[in-house]
Amino acid sequence: MQSSREPRSPRRPFDFIGVGLGPFNLGLACLTAPIDELDGLFIETKPHFEWHAGMFLDGAHLQTPFMSDLVTLADPTSPFSFLNYLKDQDRLYSFYIRENFYPLRTEYNEYCRWAADRLDNVQYSTSVTEVTYDEQAGLYAVTTDRGETHLTRRLVVGTGTTPYVPAACGQLAGDFIHNSVYMQNKAELQKKKSITLVGSGQSAAEIYYDLLSEIDVHGYRLNWVTRSPRFFPLEYTKLTLEMTSPEYVDYFHALPEETRYRLEKEQKGLFKGIDGALINDIFDLLYQKKVGMPGPVPTTLLTNTSLNSAAYDTATGTYTLGLRQEEQERDFCLDTEGLILATGYTFGLPEFLAPVHDRLNFDGHGRPDAARNYSIDVTGREVYLQNGAVHNHSITSPDLGMAAYRNAYLVKEMLGREYYKVEKSIAFQQFAAPEGTHI
Repeated sequence: MQSSREPRSPRRPFDFIGVGLGPFNLGLACLTAPIDELDGLFIETKPHFEWHAGMFLDGAHLQTPFMSDLVTLADPTSPFSFLNYLKDQDRLYSFYIRENFYPLRTEYNEYCRWAADRLDNVQYSTSVTEVTYDEQAGLYAVTTDRGETHLTRRLVVGTGTTPYVPAACGQLAGDFIHNSVYMQNKAELQKKKSITLVGSGQSAAEIYYDLLSEIDVHGYRLNWVTRSPRFFPLEYTKLTLEMTSPEYVDYFHALPEETRYRLEKEQKGLFKGIDGALINDIFDLLYQKKVGMPGPVPTTLLTNTSLNSAAYDTATGTYTLGLRQEEQERDFCLDTEGLILATGYTFGLPEFLAPVHDRLNFDGHGRPDAARNYSIDVTGREVYLQNGAVHNHSITSPDLGMAAYRNAYLVKEMLGREYYKVEKSIAFQQFAAPEGTHI
């Protein structure tokens, strides 16, 4: 989409710079594209848009409906909508006949790339190396590895999360992988005599199902270890979904810090559980393999089991995992040639923000203290955070369905007025106690 803005001077400050181009900042780019009053730049390390390419398993789909695209829930008329993408690809009627609200993961990635290709203010293959602040000018200076320095009034940090490796595997040798690069390593894994998957959640379940599907073809032993007491399904009932609402963000954000941290742990199953249909598919596939294979299916599923240590024998190419059954308080070991860590992701502020840490707010746990308007700076109007704030904004922080709402909110903050309607009340239920003593 070509902008109608006047050509800009190289030293004229941007209204905002978005660092990172995942789905959240890409949504912001699409929603600000038609707004001539906002001159923004987006900087992305990768050569093009790419989202979880290591998990492009056949048939894997989003856990949110197609309306949680980049723009629709803020602007249903936007040319960057998923439905417009389908129309452009001559696939709208096929999607309609399919009668499935959930886009394939590969399809969502291609949609995002289609949208990104229609933007003219994204700088790819570029890394931000440092951000400093000019007190006199009241501007941030964003320096990149290209040797360029861009001035801006605001920053929107959308650098995403990084794969989490448990402490037990922190110094581990060998060729173990995180699930984020599963597809690139699948063929080599399937050459091994045994494969162990550690973790819970949707990614772990998808990989287990994928490897179980071909267990009789390759002849490996397959283990799945999780410290969760059971294989929790994602809770997707409608009243629970109202927790992804502006009202719940208001409620959660106003709670005491320690209460929010407790809820952060307790609510993981609301956005990190397994699709219920997939859990049933796994059982059905296990039954199918049991019927079709001679002898027991060579697989072990272990719940209530934590990974406490790990060692690698270079001579045999074997890992020895030190495990503990938490309810029985029993320790035991498991040997495996292949090891996949489906242990999730973690957020940390990027190093390039170190020079401006004194301008940022942190909570008692040392994490960014995002205000209700998503700002993390001392002025409350200069540095905004995409994702990375479950402890401030609840399960809405990583939720694709709330991204358009957050970006509409950010647009309002930057313009000083509402450009896209920002919903304030959508839930039937009330989360907080009434102001008085009676309802």
